[in-house]
Amino acid sequence: MNVLMRASGIATMTRRILERARSVNPRVRVAATRKTTPFLRYLEKKAVAIGGGDPHRFSLSDAVLIKDNHIRAVGGLEKAIMLARERSPFTVKIEVEVETVEDAIKAAELGVDIIMLDNMKPSDVAKVHEELVRRGLRDRVVLEASGGINEDNVVEYARYVDVVSMGALTHSYKSIDMSMDLIK
Repeated sequence: MNVLMRASGIATMTRRILERARSVNPRVRVAATRKTTPFLRYLEKKAVAIGGGDPHRFSLSDAVLIKDNHIRAVGGLEKAIMLARERSPFTVKIEVEVETVEDAIKAAELGVDIIMLDNMKPSDVAKVHEELVRRGLRDRVVLEASGGINEDNVVEYARYVDVVSMGALTHSYKSIDMSMDLIK
């Protein structure tokens, strides 16, 4: 019963947020992050999918994700992307996490597949979108917003991106109250 209550809470929250996001962008995806409860990742990701959301990655091996620490470790965004391209199979998408408008534009110019706009304000997400449109790059990249997004502000992000990813789907939901009655 507790498992059903938990999964139903995740699915319900996902559906509610998806409907809000799609009120301004009918094609936006609402995705879960890897922030799941130990040993319950499959269950929680399945609940997100049942709610209409995208389970996103199940692990780091599902795609190449270049994060801020990777960029610092190798000495810059351009080098991190080059190394990822050299070492990845041709079938794997390359996603880069950026925190500034300038780095987002640079990542698009360097040809990454997905740009994750991490912890950016909605106004900065709008700037990235508008600048990519102006430069003719917007259709060549998937834009994902992540970090600090919740049910109250998802619409502000959904207008400009292809994917809104939220850890809240699997760590801030409210379980659905259920009970079980035996029937004779």
